[in-house]
Amino acid sequence: MSTIVRERPAPIALTENAHARIAAMMARAPEGTLGVRLSTPRRGCSGLAYSIDYVAEAKPGDERIETPGGTLFVDGGSLLYLIGSRMDWKEDDFAAGFVFENPNAKGSCGCGESFTV
Repeated sequence: MSTIVRERPAPIALTENAHARIAAMMARAPEGTLGVRLSTPRRGCSGLAYSIDYVAEAKPGDERIETPGGTLFVDGGSLLYLIGSRMDWKEDDFAAGFVFENPNAKGSCGCGESFTV
């Protein structure tokens, strides 16, 4: 009996704009940076917020997603809140930032900075 090994799909989908933004971040990252980490720390009106930070070393439990622009690490403790999400980068005359379509979010605050699951 043989075992079939399939590649596991990434828990988060990234748009081309998100890939490009990660590449831009990595181009000006401090020396020794391995990638960027997406996490959901407790803060904001609704309880959880999205946070992107540079990564100098991987943590046990991190999910590693290779992108054309660099490595995206998803915090292991945040992973369950983010599975199935879509990460995009949007820029206009007034704001710029990563935008998330998260099917796990049950609600968000009025300013869109935090969410509940």
